[in-house]
Amino acid sequence: MPDLPNRQGDDSQPAFVPHIIDVEASGFGSRSYPIEIGLALANGKRYCALVAPQPDWTHWDGDAQKLHGLSREQIIELGKPPRVVAAELNALLRTQTVYSDGWVVDYPWLRTLFDAAKQEMSFRVSPLEQLLKEQDFTGWDETKHQLGARQPMQRHRASTDALLIQQTYVALQSGGVDP
Repeated sequence: MPDLPNRQGDDSQPAFVPHIIDVEASGFGSRSYPIEIGLALANGKRYCALVAPQPDWTHWDGDAQKLHGLSREQIIELGKPPRVVAAELNALLRTQTVYSDGWVVDYPWLRTLFDAAKQEMSFRVSPLEQLLKEQDFTGWDETKHQLGARQPMQRHRASTDALLIQQTYVALQSGGVDP
């Protein structure tokens, strides 16, 4: 994905860039659990980790798999234990706020992760909508589509999704997508 626009504000400071989190899950319902966590950090770095399922995390939805493209076998083989992913997220985010465009599902999945890890989240997770202005809502989908169309074909992955959300936010705050 291309770098974020480096727009300067009136005081010559870069525009606010939020940390963004995205979570892929085993399904869409209350029995689902996190299988991949992705971050796009304000400093331009990204983080992505597959999460190995716990013994009692058995729900698997084939429709969700079609969306994220990860099989249960892949996450079992390549996933990190929840305690490792939780510790890495805490180390990266410390006491900061991270934003989600799907807070209503991402936050419960993160709680599931941290509960399995027997750790507390050191950071806060807030809905991205808290940062958006009224006019941002009307241009969100089109701006996100335009930015996504500029990207080479990539799998639907948590860190890629987080970066696209972050880029959409920055583009809207700086006047839209450059042609």
